[in-house]
Amino acid sequence: MAELEKAYFQVETNNKKIAFLFNPETLKLTFNNKWDGDKLLGGGDDSLNFTGQQPADLAFTLWFDTTDTGKDVTLYTSQLIAAMQPDASLPGTNEKSNNKRPRYVKFFWGSSLKSFPAVITSAGIEFTYFSSAGVPLRAKVDLSLKQFRDDGSFAKQNPTSGTPRPHKVHRVQPGETLDRISARYYGDPTRWRPLAVANGIEDPLSVRPGSLLSIPEMD
Repeated sequence: MAELEKAYFQVETNNKKIAFLFNPETLKLTFNNKWDGDKLLGGGDDSLNFTGQQPADLAFTLWFDTTDTGKDVTLYTSQLIAAMQPDASLPGTNEKSNNKRPRYVKFFWGSSLKSFPAVITSAGIEFTYFSSAGVPLRAKVDLSLKQFRDDGSFAKQNPTSGTPRPHKVHRVQPGETLDRISARYYGDPTRWRPLAVANGIEDPLSVRPGSLLSIPEMD
């Protein structure tokens, strides 16, 4: 039988490991895109501007239990809190302007699963069992992390990149055709072909009301 591999955090620069006593049961990974618009979809004159990808979020719950040894469980939970403290030894720190940040961590589980570099944004700790002397022996920790930078882990998601030429999304209104939409965005109804190509439309006269069309930027 293969030996159970424990998940852990590896801390930025010093390679310190924060050990988990038990592996998480689930991991919630959320990728985020940012869209700007002045009106709600379905409100008539609808369009959205894609303004770039945002940092991804990672969330999971950890359990710590030291009832077998009687040790204070905060020996483990305090390491998570320490990883959230600003560290003046990191490059870019400016004590005069109080410009400093916590270290980022990377989540590892076995040889195949690892996260992007991420900062711990919240750690909700609930102590659920105590010794007769009041020593906490069991804790549940709800962790939330936000991507610090992209390194290709999990999936491609670059929080620092935007789109140098943002494009729009248009919701088709009843009676609209591609040439009318082209006239609206490009000032020329004959420039409907880029819209058809970008959205895989074969019949420019038949676009379904309510559908969303990508509006590519034109030179």
